[in-house]
Amino acid sequence: MKKILSDKRAIVLFLLPTLLVILLIIIIPILISFYYSLLNWDGIGKGTFIGIKNYVSMLQDERLFNAIKNSLIFAGLSLFIQLPFCLFLAILVANGVKGEKVYRTLFFIPVIISTVVIGQLWQKIYNTDYGLLNEFLQKLGLSFLKQDWLGQETTALLCSFIPILWQYVGYHMLIMYAGIKGISEEVNEAAMIDGATKGQLAIYITVPMLKPILKVCATFSLIGALKVFDLIYVLTGGGPFYSTEVPSIYMYTTIFDAFHYGYGSAVSIFIILECFVFTILLNLLFKSRREEA
Repeated sequence: MKKILSDKRAIVLFLLPTLLVILLIIIIPILISFYYSLLNWDGIGKGTFIGIKNYVSMLQDERLFNAIKNSLIFAGLSLFIQLPFCLFLAILVANGVKGEKVYRTLFFIPVIISTVVIGQLWQKIYNTDYGLLNEFLQKLGLSFLKQDWLGQETTALLCSFIPILWQYVGYHMLIMYAGIKGISEEVNEAAMIDGATKGQLAIYITVPMLKPILKVCATFSLIGALKVFDLIYVLTGGGPFYSTEVPSIYMYTTIFDAFHYGYGSAVSIFIILECFVFTILLNLLFKSRREEA
């Protein structure tokens, strides 16, 4: 093994397939999008080179700023509501709750369901006329709360987040669950001998030792929220009145509905840079917390 690791030719040989895949499906498409972002092009014929004018236009685009605001709200909800809820479930299930394997499976089922199917499912739940949510409220005698959940600006954004929470709660929970199971029992036993309660074990032992896993989940959750597309597109298409529109949907409609390929490509580059910058900031935050600890 040491001989292979010291052989630079062997290292290059093993890394080459992965590097080629990354080059073909990530690096080259990004470079092509960046080139298109410097053009005034409708997708047909030859584009006109306009330099950074598309990026300058983005600075004055209120619709884009609204889309960014919505994506940041999704990111905040994902980090401060979804992940703590997933952590609570992971700790609960990992502590030997009855039917542990069943719960693990049930929570993970939404992850393997197609996002389009989930979007259609929640559309039926939110439906004004026959939706499960309105019917449930009526049965409880709260019919005055019945409304068009996805058709109003005040409720559409939050109602769009709930299916995302439901779909990915099992994904993050399972990662955290595996991390908790990887913590040595001897550490917990020593703390319990010293008189620690289960709550104190979770706060002072499980969570600190789970920080590398929490960092991974936070990164996945943050990037997923910033580039969310399919579920929002199926549920609302970005409406009503752009109240649920996020940068990825704005990019899609700009390119394929308005045929502004140059400007839409500039938005795509912005999404990439946004994810990159926020990932760095998140890593710095976890690094500073670790140094403080």
